[in-house]
Amino acid sequence: MNKPVQRVAAIHDLSGVGRVSLTMIIPILSTMGVQVCPLPTAVLSSHSAYKDFYFVDLTEHIEGMINHWEKIGYEFDSVYSGFLGSSAQIEMVEYFIRKFSTESSLVVIDPVLGDNGKLYKTFDDRMVAEMKKLVKYADVITPNITEASLLLDEEYSDNFSIEKIKGWLLKLTSMGPDTAIITSIPEKPEGKRTSVVAYSKKGKRFWKVSCDYIPAFYPGTGDAFTSVITGSLLQGDSLPVAIDRAVTFISLAIRSTFGHENDPMEGIMIERVLDSLKAPVQMGSYELLS
Repeated sequence: MNKPVQRVAAIHDLSGVGRVSLTMIIPILSTMGVQVCPLPTAVLSSHSAYKDFYFVDLTEHIEGMINHWEKIGYEFDSVYSGFLGSSAQIEMVEYFIRKFSTESSLVVIDPVLGDNGKLYKTFDDRMVAEMKKLVKYADVITPNITEASLLLDEEYSDNFSIEKIKGWLLKLTSMGPDTAIITSIPEKPEGKRTSVVAYSKKGKRFWKVSCDYIPAFYPGTGDAFTSVITGSLLQGDSLPVAIDRAVTFISLAIRSTFGHENDPMEGIMIERVLDSLKAPVQMGSYELLS
């Protein structure tokens, strides 16, 4: 018997101020008709880009929550992890996936490590090494271009040809996941366009979706992107349609936010555009790469 609502275990932190992680993931997936069961890795007064934020590490409590879910026989259609605060938490995600995922489960891992060519200051090389081990359990990974370079030990530069990106995607999927999606790829001329490129071993095809670049930075856009990807795939969308829906949603949310005078640190105003996720699939702008 089919479930009336699919269920995702979302392993992320919870920030009180700033639309990131669980405060981004829960409304997006709920709007897309998916039940979110949060497994918080930490509670923060705000996301970490704010100064002097208050932080409560929940690492020592995660195993107890996992054990209770197992005891009551809870099941999940998808496991979705994002920002993880330590290598110990990565080991717990691995444990969770082994306990709860089945052949039919969708395992999505957003390997949060860095941006703009740099490792986040709270991480070190050990975190990168552990993340390389974690991604082998995934069906889908969604690194940005910086994270892809870190996972592959490749040099980061501002000059990315499509052939180089395709080569990276092949290497990423050889690490275990069926599908790799690289985001935040700058296109030439610089400052005009950005793109997302994906590859699936099962389909053996490369897909690309591009959009206009808006000169603004908002925390949490990666969380929103991967959440839409997860919801779309659970709804039965194809990979290119899922990417197209995610790019369209992020672009719409950024445009809806950009014209206001709000502090960018608060993130994109998804509240104004959530209903767009209920719209039928529109004519896509995705491109099949040869």
